[in-house]
Amino acid sequence: MLRRWRKIRIETERMTLRPPVLSDFGAWSGLRRDSIGFLTPWEPIWSRDHLSRKAFSNRVYWAQRSISNGSALPLFLIHREDQMLLGAITLDNIRRGPSQAGTLGYWIGAPFARQGYMREAIQAVVHYAFEFLDLSRIEAACLPENAASRGVLEKTGFKYEGVAQAYLQINGRWRNHVLYANLHPDRRGRTAIG
Repeated sequence: MLRRWRKIRIETERMTLRPPVLSDFGAWSGLRRDSIGFLTPWEPIWSRDHLSRKAFSNRVYWAQRSISNGSALPLFLIHREDQMLLGAITLDNIRRGPSQAGTLGYWIGAPFARQGYMREAIQAVVHYAFEFLDLSRIEAACLPENAASRGVLEKTGFKYEGVAQAYLQINGRWRNHVLYANLHPDRRGRTAIG
């Protein structure tokens, strides 16, 4: 069952979305380090060892376990042409039963922002979640002033649902977030009785 995580590959027009592996450490730490000023206003405070090999190894092992137990789908965005790491996207907090839902989170490296990569990745992950994971609802949240994130969500079919007060600690403060959701088009209204 643990090998299942290696088989997940989602292909888009320009990228392969796949789980992280230990050999991604150099690319990941370099891109995160080079993008620190771009990323930190939108993320929780990085731990002291955030960019360490040990912290990255823990992320990879968490990704393997999460995929194997079906609780999350953490993926790296790999540019197919040159195998460059562009960013990451995670479908987390996957809930089964009546809700059939998950929560989307993502980041893109500063050199690759505003080039349509995240839009492409979100569309692919949402399709995968609806068609292969049988989810009915994908949720996402971002800071109200994050116009780029709000824009990419709206362009990929997410609808604004409201504001969550003090939703997450971002850059050292509890921050309100705007909430979005994308619903499987076949899952509105009554369910089949069976």
